[in-house]
Amino acid sequence: MAAVYLAHGTFCGNDALGLFTELERWAPRLTASLRRGGKRMFDWLIGETGNYLPSFAERMEAGLNAGVDADANAIPVRLFYWSSQNHHIGRADAAVRLIDELATLATTRVVPSPLRGGLGRGHEAGTRVSTPPLAPSHQGEGDGRPRVLLWAHSHGGNAFALLTNLLGGDAATRAEFFEAAKYYFRSPWTRRVDLPAWQRVEEILSQADHPVRKLQLDFVTFGTPIRYGWDSRGYSKLLHIVNHRPVIDEEEYLGPRRLHLGRMLRAVRGDYVNQIGIAGSNLPPLPLAMRTFLADRRVGKLVERDLKPEGLFKRMGRGMRVPNEGTTLLVDYADPDRLPWRHLLGHAPYTRSRWLPLHVELVAEEFYTASPASLQCT
Repeated sequence: MAAVYLAHGTFCGNDALGLFTELERWAPRLTASLRRGGKRMFDWLIGETGNYLPSFAERMEAGLNAGVDADANAIPVRLFYWSSQNHHIGRADAAVRLIDELATLATTRVVPSPLRGGLGRGHEAGTRVSTPPLAPSHQGEGDGRPRVLLWAHSHGGNAFALLTNLLGGDAATRAEFFEAAKYYFRSPWTRRVDLPAWQRVEEILSQADHPVRKLQLDFVTFGTPIRYGWDSRGYSKLLHIVNHRPVIDEEEYLGPRRLHLGRMLRAVRGDYVNQIGIAGSNLPPLPLAMRTFLADRRVGKLVERDLKPEGLFKRMGRGMRVPNEGTTLLVDYADPDRLPWRHLLGHAPYTRSRWLPLHVELVAEEFYTASPASLQCT
């Protein structure tokens, strides 16, 4: 295991309104400082209610490395911050920046590619791994290629889904994606790239032998609404965990058909945000951010090309909890936080430290044992 990454969901990042994204085009250093300060303030206010804290990452890293003598064998646990804006281009930007971060990791753990110009730069939330490079190996399950375990809460999981499509897609698919998003990272007037991570990643993905492609990526999502498809060529393992309480006389894997406000405020049926945040629930970018607005519209047409033209409430009424890809565990959390602003309509338990041991056990059981056994979670 080369590293573990934890990614937050919507509204918990370093630019929920999109203001810093626009400022970054003109003053990247100032923007990086403002992002860090804003995220620290948000962490202080909300704590671990639907939000991964540095203390959570530290506890996880200490637990995973208990008894490990050599630093070279330690597994670093990192927080990956993204804007957390609730629209397509915001999640696409997260996917691109994470590939940029993983490319930096890969160059320290995999024999570097001889091609120049394709090495990613670390995202502000990450640092380089100090361990020596691994020897080259053949592709395949259990072949010694470094693994990366990635956890995401809420729409952070949909950013992961887009990432797998970028890593697994062919050249034509990637070209269509970057063409749709071009107004976001390249000025239509000067043709200048003002968000350089996008240009780096476009070049990285054009290289079939770039070290990032030799990473085995294991994804775990927590409460992620069903939104985008996953490309199996872009991941090794995939697990979804959803807070869910079944009821008598209904399919045990479905959420409520009707959303009752009183029950939502008590999280009677589990995670209501998982059901509400499906396709069609986006918020528009800032009115003055015209380039972001245009890119979001274009990317939306691409990623929701096959979406049926129907109302949002009709989609919610299906109550679907289980995506088509990966394994889904429906967990009835015995969570003591019963106030709406504490449980966030059933969406908050996943990021609380009290559930970290359970989550680590579930992931280990599903991913890293010879024959995963079914666990009864109560």
